[in-house]
Amino acid sequence: VFTAGPLSEEVPVSVSGQPSPSQWSAILERRVPDPNAGRTLTVSLYSPASSSVGVYTLHLRVETRGSIKSHVLGQFTLLCNPWCQADSVFLQSEDLRNEYIRNDFGLLFKGSPGNVASRPWSFDQYEKGILDICMKLLQLSPQSQADARKDLLNRNSPVYIGRVISAMVNCQDDKGVLMGNWSGKYNDGVNPSTWSGSADILWKWSETQFSPVRYGQCWVFAAVMCTVMRALGIPTRVVTNFNSAHDTNANMVIEEYYSEKGEKLPIGRDSVWNFHVWVESWMKRPDLDGDYDGWQVLDPTPQETSAGMYRCGPAAVKAVYEQKVSAPYDVPFVYAEVNADLRRIIIRDGKILATSVDKDIVGALICTKRPGPAMLMLDITSEYKTEMDKMPFMFRSDARGGGGTTERFARSGEGANGRGVLQGIGVSLQLVKAPVVGENISFIVKIINNMAIPKLLRKYVNAQNKEYNHNPTGTFWEAHDDLTIGPNETVTVKHEISFNNYMLNEVREDCLVNLAVVIEDVKSQERVLVSEEFNISSPALNIQIQNESSVIINTQQFATVTFTNPFNVAVSGDLIVVGSGLLEEKVQMRLTIQPRETMRRPIRFIPRMTGAKMLHASLVLTYRSTVLRGFKTVTVQAA
Repeated sequence: VFTAGPLSEEVPVSVSGQPSPSQWSAILERRVPDPNAGRTLTVSLYSPASSSVGVYTLHLRVETRGSIKSHVLGQFTLLCNPWCQADSVFLQSEDLRNEYIRNDFGLLFKGSPGNVASRPWSFDQYEKGILDICMKLLQLSPQSQADARKDLLNRNSPVYIGRVISAMVNCQDDKGVLMGNWSGKYNDGVNPSTWSGSADILWKWSETQFSPVRYGQCWVFAAVMCTVMRALGIPTRVVTNFNSAHDTNANMVIEEYYSEKGEKLPIGRDSVWNFHVWVESWMKRPDLDGDYDGWQVLDPTPQETSAGMYRCGPAAVKAVYEQKVSAPYDVPFVYAEVNADLRRIIIRDGKILATSVDKDIVGALICTKRPGPAMLMLDITSEYKTEMDKMPFMFRSDARGGGGTTERFARSGEGANGRGVLQGIGVSLQLVKAPVVGENISFIVKIINNMAIPKLLRKYVNAQNKEYNHNPTGTFWEAHDDLTIGPNETVTVKHEISFNNYMLNEVREDCLVNLAVVIEDVKSQERVLVSEEFNISSPALNIQIQNESSVIINTQQFATVTFTNPFNVAVSGDLIVVGSGLLEEKVQMRLTIQPRETMRRPIRFIPRMTGAKMLHASLVLTYRSTVLRGFKTVTVQAA
């Protein structure tokens, strides 16, 4: 007899036979004579693949002619089983099961398509108490609180479980795990950038009687959901969509506004996040007509409601690819995130001076960690979008903000490159190289006159700080001048933004730069805008492990963390080293590093689990709200 909340099941013990695929079975395996303890019986309990995920209490009831005795044997936790072909989460490949179920660390991708930044994350599903906390998360859901019996019966479906977890990872509607904060002010909580793993978040949620943990942003929400889903036996991976559209009015067009000098303006509710992070979980979709089994998008970041709650998915990736927007759940929203058009508008005094439509920038790169020991990126854009030729976008300029218009075609750039044309003038903007903290930002504006007459042009260049999900703040650097370009002439202008310019304006780990160029034909007053948003890479910490080819379980090992300060000022901060399965507790120390000084810190650890593991170091700088990171993977061998 076993019970799970209001559910109870009696399973008679059979002395022979095969387990049933459709119901619980208990089979007597063997009788072992024991002169000291009478007879010892071994009974195997079999659950069907359609069983509900949950914590069960197991009782043994012995009935004889004269008595009935009941014994509590203990509890067990029943999970989904991706190794079982009959299970809805069955995954054929053992390598993929290792990656998406067993692996307890991975990479999250941030930054911009032309300068992808990876950061390590420890999923921590094997850490003490994490599975119990994940089960408590199901128990505290609004669905369970409203009708525990119905909730337990529905937990035989990973589609249902994914929908519940998507809502419970955020706290908008329930006693969820994380509170979101995009304000930049985290004094009463934790800066989302400083989290390095899921265990600290889930432990804190449990220790505070399930009060929301402050704070998370999209990659934190997604990483925690990945931990919970893997702990429940559902294959899951974290996915980043670069240039992710948030289409609030569902018209598939995102509008961005610029001043005539290239300053991006905080107008409109729609937005394009430089990156957005969600998860995909592998499961069958018997609720959909057609073959939509496989990867499903689930997004716990609270953006819009789905059936009255802040959650998203599961949306079949194949349904997104096929534009099957009628398929549940939330396929239209996900489709817009990767396919919306971007309309850029130059305005002055409320009048439109010029517009352009870019059909390629949204969903420019969709990626996840490549399976296997190598910490590399896997491009999965083609699973969401057809590989179409890059289409030219329409440029329309109205010199005086009203009346007649002329139409010209232009083509958007790729990576760190934008192009535009007006009346025979071509303009492009290109970074010389991917920017790195401590170095100047160098870029080139190229202007080509394809006409047989000279042109007098006015050039505006503008740089603004921005966070990945917000419109930019004020301008921190600008340049403008007039220039004359001869017939069929090409003019190349190189600009540099000094390190001091952007350092003083606190370009942080999760901040980017919006760089825009507006070229105006002085005679016709036509304008063209080209822009690029990019991140500035942070320097990395280095970790070396002594004798890394022979790291043995339960044997003391040594590692060294090194970092050379590239800044022209001293930096102070906390060095934190963590490693699930390697360190019992995090190592933390306070440091001050002088300009150009190299810091070296030894770390001792004793591995307690075999297999692939990750040592992760982060240096949280005090005055710049920046986190520098480094990691090293190692294979722990049996003794």
